[in-house]
Amino acid sequence: MAKILLVEDDVAIREGLMFSYEQSGHELLTAGSIKEARAIASGECLGLVLLDVSLPDGNGFTFYKNFLVEKKIPTIFLTARDDENDIVNGLELGAEDYITKPFSIKELMARVNRVMLRQKKPNLLQVEDITFDLDKMEVKKGDKILAFSSLEIKILQVLFENRNKVVNRNAIIDCIWDATGNDVYDHTVTVYIKRIRQKLGTEVIKTVKGIGYRVDVEE
Repeated sequence: MAKILLVEDDVAIREGLMFSYEQSGHELLTAGSIKEARAIASGECLGLVLLDVSLPDGNGFTFYKNFLVEKKIPTIFLTARDDENDIVNGLELGAEDYITKPFSIKELMARVNRVMLRQKKPNLLQVEDITFDLDKMEVKKGDKILAFSSLEIKILQVLFENRNKVVNRNAIIDCIWDATGNDVYDHTVTVYIKRIRQKLGTEVIKTVKGIGYRVDVEE
């Protein structure tokens, strides 16, 4: 269950959202000032912050820039000011979203759920000391970037995304054909896997005799 921090000095908004989130499966913490928010965020593992821009003891943008960014906590700004410059400022600082008051609780919860779902999606696939960055399509062994061709990367992606499952040789043949448009022979798969293993320098790719290959990882 993710913890969400609502930083809002309007008591009615805090109480309304607390009631709604009791039914949502998320735990909602509340703060009425930047001072309270800083204390909570320092001691809690937060999945998201709902941050009012105008607070009694300071500006939400400044608090986000000077504190929340360093902690890498996803943030949605709340404000009564439907001002384009404020919206641009918040998004350029790196906020996940921006919603103006008055807003419907249903709309806010939908945006929160969208952000929380996005946070759950893994961008990095880890197997032993090998890390596959799906955003950059980059493979590292420890801190060292490994050099793979675009086709080798695609084959690795198929194997890593199906870790703990057998990927049959035909699936890899299809991957090679989709990337090159060339006829692919069974021996071609063997050659590519051998080359990938050599570059990885580790035996994370297991051969399942007569079927295909599997990358194992402890869940």
